Amino acid sequence: MTDRSTHPLRRAALIALLVSATGWVGSGCATRADIAASGSGNTTSSAAATDSARADGSGGRSANAANAQAAAAAPVDPVRPGVSVNLDDAGAQTDLWARVRRGFKMPDLDTDLVHERERWYASRPDYVERMTTRGSRYLFHIVEELEARGMPTELALLPFIESAFNPQAISSAKASGMWQFMPATGRDFALTQNIFRDDRRDVLASTRAALDYLQRLYAQFGDWHLALAAYNWGEGSVQRAIARNQKAGLPTDYLSLKMPDETRNYVPKLQAVKNIISAPESFSLSLPAVANHPYFLGVPIQRDIDVDLAARLAGVSLDEFKTLNPQMNKPVILAAGTPQVLLPYDNASAFIRNLSEHRAPLASWTAWVAPKTMRPGDAARQVGMSEAALCSVNRIPPRMLVKAGSTLLVPRSEQRSTDVAEHVAENAVMQLTPDVPPRRRVVLKAGKADTVASIARRYRVGAAQVAEWNSVSSSARFKPGAAIVVYQPARRAAPTRVAATRAAKPVRVASQGAAPAPSATPKRVSKTLVAKTRKPLQLAAQ
Repeated sequence: MTDRSTHPLRRAALIALLVSATGWVGSGCATRADIAASGSGNTTSSAAATDSARADGSGGRSANAANAQAAAAAPVDPVRPGVSVNLDDAGAQTDLWARVRRGFKMPDLDTDLVHERERWYASRPDYVERMTTRGSRYLFHIVEELEARGMPTELALLPFIESAFNPQAISSAKASGMWQFMPATGRDFALTQNIFRDDRRDVLASTRAALDYLQRLYAQFGDWHLALAAYNWGEGSVQRAIARNQKAGLPTDYLSLKMPDETRNYVPKLQAVKNIISAPESFSLSLPAVANHPYFLGVPIQRDIDVDLAARLAGVSLDEFKTLNPQMNKPVILAAGTPQVLLPYDNASAFIRNLSEHRAPLASWTAWVAPKTMRPGDAARQVGMSEAALCSVNRIPPRMLVKAGSTLLVPRSEQRSTDVAEHVAENAVMQLTPDVPPRRRVVLKAGKADTVASIARRYRVGAAQVAEWNSVSSSARFKPGAAIVVYQPARRAAPTRVAATRAAKPVRVASQGAAPAPSATPKRVSKTLVAKTRKPLQLAAQ
């Protein structure tokens, strides 16, 4: 990691650059409301910039958009927006690991499981180095939050256990982010999950939510080991385990409770990492130096901007940009839903300077809401793109319909040139439903040699379908004269070849209806079947 204490762009130089490039004067702008309210000096308000952009031609719109964004884009420490960062301060040059060690407050565990995990980590020095290097981007921010709340700094090590400090990690159970929030728990802690962003992966929002949750669990159980068990296993599960022990007259501490192996190993893993951080040399390991100042700064976002353009203006790779801003689900950042982006300390000034000089459009994408349920091809024609491109960028599987009210990402145009509205940015969902052609119910009279397989071949359907429609096995033979039910597409002609004299012949066509769902097997074949409506596939978080 670069030692920013010797970098030429210290705080004073950064502020000087901001003033000269954008006319900005001040020390931080934590919210969009603060920016909109400021009308003095050369600072341009968001509303004024929007009015000016609409009044000008396309070139004027682009210039005003960039200027408005740059004028308000004052990089700040997201944790302490009102505090200047002095990289010459002795504290900023201290190794952050020493600060982490000083904040250890949890009681230690000394068990065989702890020693087992210590040996596991000690035998994998490359893994430990990757994990600690990745975590060095985020540790300062987490430690600042913990100290502000008076919480033990062992909790700063929890993402090592949850995700190896990978903010884009997704588990098989659909937990996501550095702190591994499940979808429902994330919503409980106000982590937005829609097609444009998933705040479970947002570095700032997920850290705030995780510490809120851990504080609540500690207040509930009064013990950090039990709070950690509840974070992993669920508070209800821990409560029930405690109740069982109380009923049996047994102790109710962490080591005494009966719990799944994953939870039983959870706290020992954290204890092992704590022991390694405390004395890495005891395990023949070394830790990367981590400076005691912010790795990243927050830059407010005032206009929609493409992700790849934001990375280029900041002078960072797309991978590095996504590492700090992993919550983005789409290739565009919506200002209405994203108050700021995080950039490495040394790149924040470059972003603001380059943004003020940028004259081309900032965003090439916008949102479009489907006015009715429609096929992707029809939607693509309405927005001026190919069906393949629409399905690719919106991750629409084959043979699906887009439900009315669904929000799709589409290219900007003269008709769609404004930034995405806040209510769309915050609530956008996409609902899909299978594109199944209408079917008609046909009742046949079985011939002398008709079987499930022969009927399936003749009507070009699966043998399993014929068997289910008629409540028989796939190998069954029909009795001559028996009624056989099949479903055919309403627009398809009858069988392509004339059946033999002994083959089943249609005797009645029922009123139009849909094929039954797999679980709706009829009990009697003489009854007309109607399909159960399938619930739309929810794709709220891509």
